[in-house]
Amino acid sequence: MAAADPEASGIPCLLMRGGTSKGAFFLADDLPARRETRDDLLLRIMGSPDPTQIDGLGGAHPLTSKVAIVSRSEEPGIDIDYLFLQIAVDEPLVSDTQTCGNLLAAVGPFAVERGLLVPGEPTTTARIRLLNTRDIATVTFATPGGTVDYDGDAAIDGVPGTACRIDIALAAGPGKALLPTGNATDEVEGHRATLIDNGMPVVLLDAADFGVEGTETPAALEARGELATEVERVRLAAGPLMGLGDVSAQTVPKMFLLSPATAGGAISTRAFIPHRVHTSIGVLMAASVAAGLRIPGTVAAELATDDGGETVSIEHPGGAFPARVRVDRAPDGAWQAASLSLRTARKIFDGRVFPRPRL
Repeated sequence: MAAADPEASGIPCLLMRGGTSKGAFFLADDLPARRETRDDLLLRIMGSPDPTQIDGLGGAHPLTSKVAIVSRSEEPGIDIDYLFLQIAVDEPLVSDTQTCGNLLAAVGPFAVERGLLVPGEPTTTARIRLLNTRDIATVTFATPGGTVDYDGDAAIDGVPGTACRIDIALAAGPGKALLPTGNATDEVEGHRATLIDNGMPVVLLDAADFGVEGTETPAALEARGELATEVERVRLAAGPLMGLGDVSAQTVPKMFLLSPATAGGAISTRAFIPHRVHTSIGVLMAASVAAGLRIPGTVAAELATDDGGETVSIEHPGGAFPARVRVDRAPDGAWQAASLSLRTARKIFDGRVFPRPRL
């Protein structure tokens, strides 16, 4: 008897919110090993390319068109491997050039749900390797009675209500530079810029240098075609400087327009990710901004109000993100950083997903 077609019988999938993002979570063993086959399948699962993603799980926005692939790790001292894939909405593109710190919040709970982790009592702590960046995260979440508790009183801006508290500590992988060029600022296409990577490659820019206040709504910024063109011009030039090569088909680096805080925080941000403007801020984006703010001479440091405490309040269109960072200087003079953050996550739907037939 012929083996059952996995597409016809459905593919196990857990739909989860992690932080301010939402994605489809899969066990690595449930997806094809060959990259081209896997990517084709995921495009059809998410409903891409189509601006509405009407025929798939995607929500017609980069923040809801994401995939996490999770497996047990064979690396000593690591529990779980996590591969993040950004599924383009209206292009047939699957990108692994960045990671997602928001979906990272849901990786530990997913691993318990799928039996990859033995839960602790009353909490579980897991060491997770981010395969995209080789960074290492230590994640702690509630598992009373051996099951994940998604309820709780933790609130984050950009998500209604409250949910379980998930603590994330992230450290850079070996040999990774916080400032890829070694400089606090560089001139890129005629603009002063700080190129920094504290978990997410970002470019920090002064909003006033681009003729905007930096407090506009995402929709208002997206409507300014000349602004998007200029930001993209800087991004394409910054990519090679950050060791990312040609980024024309990539989603990194993320581009930040910075301005003085207006609501009691340390700094105000508007993030191009890279072509849409983020309605809030990603956890690793915030970690990179906060680290940049703590290094003298950066674009962020010159615009920020900072009391020097461990927590840096990063204002964004949906509120504020309390980024906790530790920044210091190594004996060789290189800047280094680690980040700590509080996120929440929730299990939304568990079942089988049926991909759109091949076009």
